[in-house]
Amino acid sequence: MSDTGGETRKEAEGAPAQGPRRLLLCDCGGTMRLDGLALGEALKQAGALEPGRGVAVHTALCRGEVGAYREALEGNAPLLVACTQEAPLFAELAGEAGREGAVSFVNIRERAGWSEAGASALPKIAALIREAQFEGTPARLTSLESGGACVVYGAGQAALETARALAGRLSVTLVLTGSDDLVPPAEANMVIVRGRIARAEGALGTFTLTIDGYAPLSPSSRGEAVFEAPRDGVSLETDLVFDMSGGTPLFTGADRRDGYVRVDPNHPAAVARGMFDIADMVGTFEKPLYVRLDEGICAHARSGLTGCSKCLDACPTGAIAPDGDHVRIDPAICGGCGMCSALCPTGAVSYAYPDRRDLIGRIRVLLEAYAAAGGERPILLFHDEGFGAERIAAMARFGRGLPAHVLPLAVHSVSEIGHDIMVSSLVTGAGQLVLLASPERAEELAPLESEAALTEAILAALGYAGPRVHVLCEGDPGAIEERLFGLEALAPVAQAPFAPVGGKREIARMALAKLHEAAPAPADVIALPQGAPYGRIHIRKEGCTLCLSCVGACPAGALSDNSERPQVALTEGACVQCGLCAATCPEKVIRLEPRYDFTSAALTPEVLHEEEPFECIRCGKPFGTKAMVARVFGQLEGKHPMFRDSAQAALIRMCDDCRIIAMAEEGGDPMAMGERPRPRTTDDYVKAEREAAKTGRKPEDFLG
Repeated sequence: MSDTGGETRKEAEGAPAQGPRRLLLCDCGGTMRLDGLALGEALKQAGALEPGRGVAVHTALCRGEVGAYREALEGNAPLLVACTQEAPLFAELAGEAGREGAVSFVNIRERAGWSEAGASALPKIAALIREAQFEGTPARLTSLESGGACVVYGAGQAALETARALAGRLSVTLVLTGSDDLVPPAEANMVIVRGRIARAEGALGTFTLTIDGYAPLSPSSRGEAVFEAPRDGVSLETDLVFDMSGGTPLFTGADRRDGYVRVDPNHPAAVARGMFDIADMVGTFEKPLYVRLDEGICAHARSGLTGCSKCLDACPTGAIAPDGDHVRIDPAICGGCGMCSALCPTGAVSYAYPDRRDLIGRIRVLLEAYAAAGGERPILLFHDEGFGAERIAAMARFGRGLPAHVLPLAVHSVSEIGHDIMVSSLVTGAGQLVLLASPERAEELAPLESEAALTEAILAALGYAGPRVHVLCEGDPGAIEERLFGLEALAPVAQAPFAPVGGKREIARMALAKLHEAAPAPADVIALPQGAPYGRIHIRKEGCTLCLSCVGACPAGALSDNSERPQVALTEGACVQCGLCAATCPEKVIRLEPRYDFTSAALTPEVLHEEEPFECIRCGKPFGTKAMVARVFGQLEGKHPMFRDSAQAALIRMCDDCRIIAMAEEGGDPMAMGERPRPRTTDDYVKAEREAAKTGRKPEDFLG
């Protein structure tokens, strides 16, 4: 297992701590209806409150009752404050008391209490509090270094003024796309060139720009800007790029590229905001390592043939590139969208922010606490930490708020949610799943929608009423609210939580087995849509010569041979449908079938094709297969110069050892040496002279 690189932060040892913290509740000036007794009992049932301890509901914990908070800080127990709006104040007070890091926060107001269904939101509040106490494994980090070198890319005097303003904080190089209105500066406090960025690579601290038409500003420019002779292909290294050219972004997924700030040059407020942001990008920055890569099980390629390219096709930032038989992920470029992890059929790419097991653990804690507190028919709402939280807050402040049975769960990116997480959520107790995505990412949602479609296909094949997985790409809080309130309340498909052990496929198989156990129509084998990461292969036997190239190409070990006889077998549960076997097969007799087999047969090898071995016609030793020998014999006998007669053609039916012996016996031994020539003596030369005199020929004609 190899990470995507970089330094690491020491990880917590042992299982994540999930014990109850001391809880401080506030009804925010009476704007939420919180029944202290009922909520205290619900929290105890949910495991979010220590037995024997009650719960007090404050009204102005951040103002008139702040003394209660200060008193709680005097103890040794960690605190959980059910307020995020005043988190900066509470954190400051904790620092003054020497309790930095001892206080965490949970938002129950916008997510539960501020809703027309707030009176019935008690189970959800208990669940949110319990989920906030879950502590997962800390993410590993990589360090990015920026020395402050910055390229400003734009046109004319506006770009020059922007570069001047940044030059006080950064080491600026101005690359001008045009200079019609440019007034040459009186002070040379930056490098000024004219040119066009033809290629851009890298990220914060490691950008490399290739500039065509590179022409430095002449220091003797007087009334107008004069540039020196242009050159193409000039390479320029920099830490930061401020792009106000107004053209096509220099990078794919430009808004996720650390160190690259792109603004509309015709929007002064945007330019000012961008300048403010980039001026602070100097120093050492820690960035999460969003994904892990296990090169050993990557199904990208084998022997120069491409198999799986799902992560390459989906990555919006271009952080993934081919690297031989596997792929390479650049952690400095990775934006953490998680699509590679969601789509990876083998689990070679796994999300680490959070870890898959931690995410399933959070889901389990949330749903179990909700059920223990008396909640019914939960809908799990996955949303981005930024976009989704803002929409939920807007709904709570200006609309109806969230329904009482909709449980929000913030993640770094909803596109990290694959079918393994979806199915795990459903079998843990969720009735439905809603994945709220920003319309600004609409062009990136195809992978998420395909994972949702795969989950729905499995549910439908097993007889579950639906739909149960909804991808909601909407930015209007009112429309989101209307959609959530309009969802039919469906009972959970199952309530069978499990321990998430192993990799992606192992976890998915455990969840799918639970789904199958509770299914209304538990079919043993179900068909899946094209592109699904489960299935089997079929081999057309009459064309297969059992060359076993497919076995050597299989990256998942799903195909195997037999050392005792010509045979190829498939372990269906390991097949990821990458297609490398079909691409490698010289006879083109392999066909893929996406499906899922719930039986134990999928975990045991099934012989797809076997033949009797061909026995050497000379020694009787088995070698090759009858079909292969017959095919080669038919193609070469009487048609190839080496096998024109029957004796030569018989060599094809011999093993390697006998073939060499037979060739040696027929005089065709390539290692054989000719007879050693007899040495010439004086008598030979005398005799040759006599014969030459008699016949009138040369003596050389009579020397053997």
